[in-house]
Amino acid sequence: MRVAGFIPSRYGSQRFPGKPLAIIHGKPMIQWVYENAKKCSLLDELWVATDNQEIYDTVKGFGGEVIMTMEEHPSGTDRCLEAYVKSGSTCDVVVNIQGDEPFIKPEMIESLVKLFLRPEVELATLIKKIDSVDTLLNPNKVKVVITADGKVLYFSRSPIPFCNSELAHNWVQIHTYYKHIGIYGYRADVLREICHMLPSALEQCESLEQLRWLENGKSIFAAITKFESPAVDSPEDLKAIENTQVF
Repeated sequence: MRVAGFIPSRYGSQRFPGKPLAIIHGKPMIQWVYENAKKCSLLDELWVATDNQEIYDTVKGFGGEVIMTMEEHPSGTDRCLEAYVKSGSTCDVVVNIQGDEPFIKPEMIESLVKLFLRPEVELATLIKKIDSVDTLLNPNKVKVVITADGKVLYFSRSPIPFCNSELAHNWVQIHTYYKHIGIYGYRADVLREICHMLPSALEQCESLEQLRWLENGKSIFAAITKFESPAVDSPEDLKAIENTQVF
């Protein structure tokens, strides 16, 4: 099994335009993402997929592999498919690595890739145990319910499952809840298929792209990770992450 990693890196961002080029500890954010992902020995290829010449030149400048893609993509998944096709890759599995998580752990990518050793896995992602009620009740933290063997039943912005006999502040003590960690893996043929699916009712209701795949009968499996990489969504996040210990 050969695996290709793609880092979608879009210049335009409503809250933080040009954030892939933001400097963190002396290096642009996209370089941090690339170099940390490169440490994963299970990736046979690694590419940045961008829509911007400055990002393209920056990646070339630090010695990375990069592909120019269209600006008009509805999601990172679609950008990954275009980059996969343009790269000429023949890899069996494609991993979508978030371009705004500069300190991603290679162990996270490894856990994801290993799921594809199971032939029934079409799509893969990561989840992490929830330890606080604040996280459980936060609609910006997506919750996940899985089967005993790790197959995803549902993603939701609501706290699921609902523990009917207990007050919400007790839920994390009496049940194991998981939040979604936003990294995806796809078998190459499945990636082509899901990018041609129309938006679904559940997806539009929860504003979660992955529900489109479930609603169309695709199997998503999740690996449990103890790691979580902080994301940079705003200039305020950048200031906070500059104090992160990375060495």
